[in-house]
Amino acid sequence: MTDIKLYNTKTRTKERFEPIDAQNVRMYVCGPTVYDRAHIGNARPVVVFDTLYRLLRHVYGPDHVTYVRNFTDVDDKINATALARKEAGAAGTLEELVHERSAETIGWYLSDMGALGAVEPDHMPRATEYIPQMIAMIEDLIAKGHAYEAEGHVLFAVDSWREHYGELSGRSLDDMIAGARVEVAPYKRNPMDFVLWKPSTDELPGWDSPWGRGRPGWHIECSAMSYELLGETFDIHGGGNDLMFPHHENEIAQSCCAHGDDTFAKVWMHNEMLQVEGKKMSKSLGNFFTVHDLLEGHDGEPPVPGEVIRFVFLSTHYRKPMDWTEKKRQEAEATLRKWRGLVDGVEAGKPSEAVLAALADDLNTAGAITEMHKLAAAGDAASLKGSAGLLGLLLPMWDEAFHSKHKQKDLAALARLEKQLFAIRQAAMASKDFTQVDAMKAALTDAGVEVRMSKEGVELIPGPQFNAPMLEGLE
Repeated sequence: MTDIKLYNTKTRTKERFEPIDAQNVRMYVCGPTVYDRAHIGNARPVVVFDTLYRLLRHVYGPDHVTYVRNFTDVDDKINATALARKEAGAAGTLEELVHERSAETIGWYLSDMGALGAVEPDHMPRATEYIPQMIAMIEDLIAKGHAYEAEGHVLFAVDSWREHYGELSGRSLDDMIAGARVEVAPYKRNPMDFVLWKPSTDELPGWDSPWGRGRPGWHIECSAMSYELLGETFDIHGGGNDLMFPHHENEIAQSCCAHGDDTFAKVWMHNEMLQVEGKKMSKSLGNFFTVHDLLEGHDGEPPVPGEVIRFVFLSTHYRKPMDWTEKKRQEAEATLRKWRGLVDGVEAGKPSEAVLAALADDLNTAGAITEMHKLAAAGDAASLKGSAGLLGLLLPMWDEAFHSKHKQKDLAALARLEKQLFAIRQAAMASKDFTQVDAMKAALTDAGVEVRMSKEGVELIPGPQFNAPMLEGLE
C-alpha cells in the first residue's frame, strides 16, 4: 500500500499517515458560510481537499473513506438578506426566507465547485440541522465546568483548557490575552472566552434552549457536526489557514473538553491563501471575482473552463501562497489542450508511480504535474490519462465543452491559414520560388491537415490525425 505523508499543522512536521481505522478513513473540512457566491479564494480548499479525497479513495478504496464538509447557514449576513427580502414583501416567515436564501446559495456553490471537478463529499450537513446536538454538547460542557451562562449567553471558559489552548496556532494563552482584539464583554470571565450560544431577538432566527431563545456560536457548529458524523476522534481536519485561529483552536478546546480526550483530529491540514496578479484579492482593487464570474466570463473576458481553473490551483503546492495570473491561465489552457490531443480516444491506464509518489508526499500536486509533463513528452498517453484522472483532470465531463470550444478556435485558425497560404502561393506563382509554400504545406500536413490548392483558393481540411497545437507558430 502506498505510504502517504502529510504535514500536520499541530506538530509542525510531515508525518506518515496512519489512519485510526484503515477500513474507515475519516476527513472533515470546514465548508462555506452560504451568504453569497463563492469567490476563487473560497474554491482553493475545495480543490485541495478534493484531491486529497481522491488520493485517499485510490489508496484505501472508495468504500473506506468518509468525507464531511459542512455548510454554515446561521449567519448575520444571511439574516440580513432574508430580512431585506421580507421587508420587500417576500412571502414566508423570516426562518423560511433564511432557509430559502441558504438553499439558493448552496445550489450555486455545488454547481460552481462541481464545474471545477470537485466530487461531492459523503456528507454535507447544514448547521441548522444539528441545533439539538449543539445544545446537548453545550449542556455537557457546562456540566463539566468548561462553560458558563452569563446574561443569556453561554461561553467557553478557556482557563479550563489553559494547558492546551493555543497549541495548534502556536500561541500561549497569556500572549493572546495581552494582544487580544476580541470583544471584552462585562460578562466574560476571561477576554478570550468565546461564545457557544447567544440570544436572538424576535426579528432574527432562533431556537429554544435552556438559556432562552437564541442561536449557536460559529465554533460549536463544526464540533457538533463532526462528532455526529465522524465520532469523537477522526483522521484529518482541513481548511484554510485563516481558520486556524480562532475557529480551529476553539473547535479543539470544546471538542476535547466535551469528550474527555486531547485528540479530536489526528492530522490538521491548512492551505495557504490566494492572490490575484501578486496582490491580495479586493473589491477596491478591482481584482475580486467569483468562481461563477470566471466560468461565465466577466468584464468582457471570455469564460474560463473549470478544468483550467483547477489546473492553475494544482500547479502550486497547497501550503504555499497561490497567485492567480492571466499568464498561468493561458499556460494551463495550452497544456490541457496538448494533453487532450494526446489522450483523445485512449483508454486510461493506471496512474504513474511517479505521479502517485508526488501526491503521497504531502499532496505535492505541482510535482505530480511535472511528472505528467514527462509522460506527455514520452508519449505515454494511457498513463497520462490515468494520472490526470487521479488529480481530477482530463475528466469526461469536460470533453464535449473542450472539443466544442476548441473546434471553433481551430476552424477559425484554419480559415486564417487558408488566406495566408493562398497569398504566399500567389506571390510564389509570380516569383517562381515555391520554397515557402512547400514548407507551410509540409507543416500543415504534419499537423494532420489535408491541403487542397487551386486557382480559386486554398482549402484546409482537418483529418483524423489533426493535431491543433502544431498549428501554433504558423500564423
